[in-house]
Amino acid sequence: MIYPTPRAIAVAALGAPLALAAGLAAPGLWATGAAWVVTVGALVLVDVLLAASPRSVRLALTTPRSLGVGAEGEAEVEAAFDKSAPARLQLAVGVNDRITAAPARATVETVGGAGRLKLRLTTHRRGEAVFERLWARWRGPLGMAWIQREEALGQRMPVVPDIQQVKDEALRLFARDAPIGTRAQIETGEGAEFHALKEFSTGMDLRSIDWKQSARHGKLVAREYRTERNHSVVLALDCGRLMSAPLGGVPRIDRAINAALLLAFVCLKLGDRVGLFAFDARPRVASGQTAGAGAFPLLQRLAAGIDYSEEETNFTLGLTTLAGRLDRRALVVVFTDFADPTSAELMLENVARLLRTHLVLFVVFRDEALEAMVQQEPMEPADVSRAVIAAALARQREVVIGRLRRLGAHIVDAPAERMGAAVVNGYIETKRRELM
Repeated sequence: MIYPTPRAIAVAALGAPLALAAGLAAPGLWATGAAWVVTVGALVLVDVLLAASPRSVRLALTTPRSLGVGAEGEAEVEAAFDKSAPARLQLAVGVNDRITAAPARATVETVGGAGRLKLRLTTHRRGEAVFERLWARWRGPLGMAWIQREEALGQRMPVVPDIQQVKDEALRLFARDAPIGTRAQIETGEGAEFHALKEFSTGMDLRSIDWKQSARHGKLVAREYRTERNHSVVLALDCGRLMSAPLGGVPRIDRAINAALLLAFVCLKLGDRVGLFAFDARPRVASGQTAGAGAFPLLQRLAAGIDYSEEETNFTLGLTTLAGRLDRRALVVVFTDFADPTSAELMLENVARLLRTHLVLFVVFRDEALEAMVQQEPMEPADVSRAVIAAALARQREVVIGRLRRLGAHIVDAPAERMGAAVVNGYIETKRRELM
């Protein structure tokens, strides 16, 4: 694309009063105005011919492989000229609404025939950040014409859940107080899986003594157990309309994903198999069972693909599809939300059906803002109405939670900021009680 610069427009406009003055002085000189415009047009054409051609520039964008929600990163735009590079040029990038690139446009100097622009990236929402277009433009030697190159990119960068909190929580959970070096640790104790025989010592549980082996060895020998492994854990994420609503300034689905990823990390470290399932009006993500710490990046990428939805959740289709995919007893961790008992009725029916075969850990987001409305001292009539409505909603929520408990579901009810640790504690409790 080629178009005149402000300088060319100013020079062309300067000829208008000169042509008017000449025409008033001598009517035969009116043609000088047209000649002036033609001269400016010729200068623009000469400037274009002397400048670098749009075909001689190669545009490239380098971005991080991925970024977490709310995180910052760097990208670089490069414009490399084959020949006749201008002294400076302007670079700009177009992105979608999931990310901001700053500066959006800047003038850079060319060094070695190439101009480079550093961009500061800030992510806003999960999904895919799309770098849609790149623009580069430069002036000709006379400064009379802009030469612009536009290139459609469609380059994508995953905006993944921010797992920094997941990493911090995981480090706290798996930290070992070894003062020097490292030490191996085997999770032994109240598990149900036999591990080894060892000589009985004071303080050990008398029920662990193996009397047959003790008679054979001529001394007391006890059985040692370790935590059971290779269980199936399914993280079922409701990503419908209600889960896209904010809680404490962050969408519920983002909080659920962070807690689910923390639980997945712990499960994989403890030797269990983990699957991810997400649904709204229909199933959206369904992974197979994965095992080993190396499977965590896969779960993270799948979680990044769970988009914000405006559709109502279809619990019948979602949970029925999930049950059909499970060929053995599993711990199903359900992350969802409900507005009232009526909307929760289908959810309860399908959870009850799931409980016939599987163990269900139901994660409930405690709405601290709602509780604050109930406890707040009213100062005006509107506060009273607000408190009454909030108290009614809180009672309805407790009714649904009570019905879930009577059905046999295990409930995790914690503030949003501490949800990750609460979910992990619920999982550890099921293993300790050998419910899986």
